[in-house]
Amino acid sequence: MESSSTCPFCNLLVRDTELQWHANSHFEDGDEDEQFARDRELAHQIASSSNSGDGDCPTDDKISCLVALQTRSSFYCIKDGLMSLLTRCLERDQDSSVTILSGYIDHFQSTASEDRGWGCGWRNIQMMSSHLLAHRPEAREVLFGGSGFVPDIPFLQRWLEIAWEKGFDAVGSHHFNNRVYGSTHRIGTTECAALFRSFGLRARVVDFGPQELRSLYLSVPGSGAGPSVVKGKSIHVSGPMDRYVVHLPNSNESRESENTLGNGSDNLEHNSTKQNQRHQNLIDWVWNYFSDKGLKMSNSSPVIVSDRTPLYFQHDGHSRTIVGIQVKHQHNRMQQFSLLILDPGHRTAALERSLKENFRWKTHLKRGVHTLRKPQYQLCYIDPGIAGEEEMEQLKTIDSVFIEL
Repeated sequence: MESSSTCPFCNLLVRDTELQWHANSHFEDGDEDEQFARDRELAHQIASSSNSGDGDCPTDDKISCLVALQTRSSFYCIKDGLMSLLTRCLERDQDSSVTILSGYIDHFQSTASEDRGWGCGWRNIQMMSSHLLAHRPEAREVLFGGSGFVPDIPFLQRWLEIAWEKGFDAVGSHHFNNRVYGSTHRIGTTECAALFRSFGLRARVVDFGPQELRSLYLSVPGSGAGPSVVKGKSIHVSGPMDRYVVHLPNSNESRESENTLGNGSDNLEHNSTKQNQRHQNLIDWVWNYFSDKGLKMSNSSPVIVSDRTPLYFQHDGHSRTIVGIQVKHQHNRMQQFSLLILDPGHRTAALERSLKENFRWKTHLKRGVHTLRKPQYQLCYIDPGIAGEEEMEQLKTIDSVFIEL
């Protein structure tokens, strides 16, 4: 009997003699540009490697193809370095503040021709990857096959599918029917964690939400409510919330980008004192995160660089990347905190211009506690080091720390 293999793009079972033709047919209706040519070559190499007669193309062969063919994502490169420009602006402020920043990071913006309206999750993964490649040699060796660069979205989609094939976040993969390549599916923190964990990186997830929605944070619906939650305290539960969040139809990422956390103004009036107090738990967690590991505060410098990774920051409808946090000591001895956030919905050139001119950059980057208006938030960060074989098995199950708001 003639053997068959699974198409790497649509998962249909196709006879080996027809697999190359079938895989290439996925691209016949598109323009023959460089990207499609690479996709065509990827399909050809995967098809060529699948001649053993035992079914699916081996995962190792797919990885070899990806490493050889993946392309570097294009982005607007800020010559002086985005974080260097931000540091310069922060140092010019004479407002009795202290800011803790993560290190180098590139800003990846969504574009109308490629991913506007659905690609924010992928762009935040690219931002976090740029930081890891610049700051963590052990991560650089394993990320994306040791390529040393950030791949474009189609190849990130293939890396996520391979993570699922390896068994990372099996529950979450079913939501996408194990396929995202070539799609406009939105992804969230769970997918970010699964992708990074598949390379051996220790991606951690933290959920913030109200007590009454606690059951939404369990990995298997109906598996039990778990232990009691103490306000402001953290417990471990299995499974982040992003696969259970209900997305409203016709939601607009650009609108969310500008309005969900406010317009970046430090002068906006507080809408709800109780809401601010609840979301202060999230702010406190972020401050403790960046100031951890014995970070020494200096009275002579208003800006301190942490060795912590940026934070993938998710809520219903949009995601961003937190690159730091600022605390301002006010005259009434109260502390005013602001998150420093990169938004894929913003234009990198406009961000660069505002930082160079030291004009209205806070509108792009600063978000106070009063702008946190969503009932649920989710963070992902990367702990140092590379997991061993036993730990890799444990990392396949995505769990999270839950903190009540």
